[in-house]
Amino acid sequence: MSVTSKIRRQGGAAVITLPPTLLKLLHLEVGSQLELNVVDGELIARPVVQITRKRYSLDELLQGSEELAELNEQTAWARDGDPVGRELG
Repeated sequence: MSVTSKIRRQGGAAVITLPPTLLKLLHLEVGSQLELNVVDGELIARPVVQITRKRYSLDELLQGSEELAELNEQTAWARDGDPVGRELG
C-alpha cells in the first residue's frame, strides 16, 4: 500500500498526517507512538509495542496475601532463634 502525505507546519513542528485506513491496517490509533528511523535516505516508521501491565482487583491482591501468610507460617522456623555468630539481631 502506498500513501502520499504532505508535510505541514503546526506550531513549531513539522507534521504529516496518516489516513484512517493506514492506522487501521497498522492497528494504531491517535496517541500511539511510532519509532522513526532513517535507513539509506528513507524514513521508516514502526509502531512502538507497549507492554501492558495487568491490573489486579483488590480481591486478587488480597488472595495473594493468604498465600503469603501460609508461606510465612511454613518458614517461621527459619526466622526463629537467637544469633549464632556475629550477625545483627
